[in-house]
Amino acid sequence: MDTALPPWPYPFWIAHRGAGRLAPENTLAALRTGAALGWRMFECDVKLSADHVPFLLHDDTLGRTTDGHGRAAERSWDELAQLDAGRWHGPAFAGEPLPTLGAVARFVTGRGLALNIEIKPCPGRDTLTGALVAQAVRALWQGTALPPPLLSSFSPEALRAARDAAPELPRALLSPLWRADTLPEARSVGAVALVLQHRAWNGATLAAARAAGLRALAYTVNGPREVQRLTALGLDGLITDEVERFADRPDAAAGPAS
Repeated sequence: MDTALPPWPYPFWIAHRGAGRLAPENTLAALRTGAALGWRMFECDVKLSADHVPFLLHDDTLGRTTDGHGRAAERSWDELAQLDAGRWHGPAFAGEPLPTLGAVARFVTGRGLALNIEIKPCPGRDTLTGALVAQAVRALWQGTALPPPLLSSFSPEALRAARDAAPELPRALLSPLWRADTLPEARSVGAVALVLQHRAWNGATLAAARAAGLRALAYTVNGPREVQRLTALGLDGLITDEVERFADRPDAAAGPAS
């Protein structure tokens, strides 16, 4: 850990979309599966229904991971709640519903688990989604002894709205690349961390992030050689799909780091 930075309260290992290769991604079944393997932190994607209910879904459309069709942002929560979000993954998960952010909060806070919420706005809803997700997180985690979820997004607009709605919540800028505007953009949203595609991290980019006072996380890290490289480099967190392969790593099953 870089002692020049404030303490980082999150585990090093983060399970991507719950345990999305062993169970249907972004569902409570995925969280249950990962937790049963000892994982202590999860990444998930949150967007809004047509009537502004925050719920878990990665895509803007429903067809890949549910038995619905069309755009998620055009459906009310009552409609979305009727969809099967598990059968596509296998018959054992038939009937698994889309979860609300509230249901996820109850699951993780009841078990002492940490969360990275990717704010995933549907087109044209960046500001609204960022603000409402941040407000919901503030309310749902209020009074718990756990570190609040790390809010991340590829959308600076969504992160700025989250900052304005709940400035006390930690934010991270997501990016597939290190660009000339990466650090200015991170400053503009009040980020405490950068979450970059794993190939974007090297000695130079990590040094630049550290000089800017930012923590460094990588997605989606599935190969042992890349894990070894990034661990040696000194990153603060790795997001992975390989929850079985890395479940025995001590930081996967450990509680939040000091």
